[in-house]
Amino acid sequence: MLLTISTTLRPATDLGFLLHKHPDRVQEFEQSFGTARVFYPEAGEDRCTAALLLEVDPVRLARSRGSSSPDFSLGQYVNDRPYAASSLLASALADVFRTARTGRCASRQDLADGPIPLEIGLPALPCRGGADLAHRLFGPLGWEVGAEAVPLDPGFPEWGESRYVRLELRGDVRLADALNHLYVLLPVLDDAKHYWLAGDEVDKLVRAGEGWLAGHPDKGLITRRYLGRRWALTRAAFARLAELGDDVEESLDPPVEEEPGVEAPAVAAPADQAGQEESGVAEPVPGDEAGEERVPLNTLRREAVVAVLEEVGARTVLDLGCGSGQLLSALLARPAFAKVAGMDVSARALALAKRRLRADRMPDAKRARLELFQGSLTYTDARLAGYDAAVLMEVVEHVDPPRLPALERVVFGTARPAHVIVTTPNVEHNVRYELLAGARRHPDHRFEWSRAEFARWVAGVCETYGYAADLRPVGEDDPEVGPPTQMAVFSRREERP
Repeated sequence: MLLTISTTLRPATDLGFLLHKHPDRVQEFEQSFGTARVFYPEAGEDRCTAALLLEVDPVRLARSRGSSSPDFSLGQYVNDRPYAASSLLASALADVFRTARTGRCASRQDLADGPIPLEIGLPALPCRGGADLAHRLFGPLGWEVGAEAVPLDPGFPEWGESRYVRLELRGDVRLADALNHLYVLLPVLDDAKHYWLAGDEVDKLVRAGEGWLAGHPDKGLITRRYLGRRWALTRAAFARLAELGDDVEESLDPPVEEEPGVEAPAVAAPADQAGQEESGVAEPVPGDEAGEERVPLNTLRREAVVAVLEEVGARTVLDLGCGSGQLLSALLARPAFAKVAGMDVSARALALAKRRLRADRMPDAKRARLELFQGSLTYTDARLAGYDAAVLMEVVEHVDPPRLPALERVVFGTARPAHVIVTTPNVEHNVRYELLAGARRHPDHRFEWSRAEFARWVAGVCETYGYAADLRPVGEDDPEVGPPTQMAVFSRREERP
């Protein structure tokens, strides 16, 4: 299997710094199924190409699996895995370019943070769905896609096309994003993986898809294929994505239909998913009517926050922990909000917000209403003062509990907007999410409150800083475990106690 990554950025040899692989050396990386080598066929000032060559040993591949693997058969020895890009190549890419995928490069961090001209080549890629599917998946990510079907036999054109394509990608893309696109989409196009899928596949997908999967028009197809159509994993993935707040917009219960015209893999579904995935009907969630389309939780949350802001008559709004800017976008779409500001501790999140909002192409009048700045919620900041309302949407649970008093002091004690809206997960509702019961909804959550715990925190803030608060549910208010999200609407009293 061969993957080439080229750039014409001058000096092009900086690609070696970004990949953390020196152009003057051939480096080998042993895998459980073979050997990966990185080398540079060309390395000049004007153009540099890095190649990842994976040589698969079928015997080692067979020995690295158990009888529970979905293809435990003679097919392990007689198949296309050693010759065509697949999840084997994706796994090797993840190992060999581990640091590059994170976007870290101490010596060239400015290059790692921004897009560079890239060309990626894959001479043989299994693609269940043909060249059109390659265009559908890579095109929305900023790539110019060249996908050419490989004939079954050039000498016999009447035999038609194989299920393989030659894939070429060109575009100005951040290198870390490009590597993560490949890591996720290679097995998605192949519609198969070389190993048995476990629960940690959800974590891999969420990490690799950060910043791009949520906005992809085929995110449902990508998620289902990446997770092997295992309903339990797919459901958990959508639960995780929906709880990432501003960074995604996906339903907990997507339709489980196969894309038209795409051949389904001939692998039997495991016992825990048989009869649920390929039936074409999504499993109903408690409280839903079977087949009823659900509104994504983060959409409900955003709409609830906007409705409260309109209810209290806020004209100037500060989104604290604004993420990639979905709430900011919703607010800017309403002229009644004369000033909309977003603050986040993450520079990358602010860059994503600028890109989502197309801040550089906004009309002047709209751009004048927007302000983005970096800052921390636990340090006094004069820029936070003077707003009618502040929003902490799915933010407090990311703060270490010992730091919460500092956040309270900054927001309620110093900035003191007339209104503060806080939303946070209701941990009691987690039992309604398959594979989530007993665990937090996101690895970065420092805690998750029950309804009683949230009410006590709200009461303590009101007593200390002179606010009154109204507690409201967001999402379906389950009679046993409450809503998935809980919201507090704080209103400042005229006089502090």
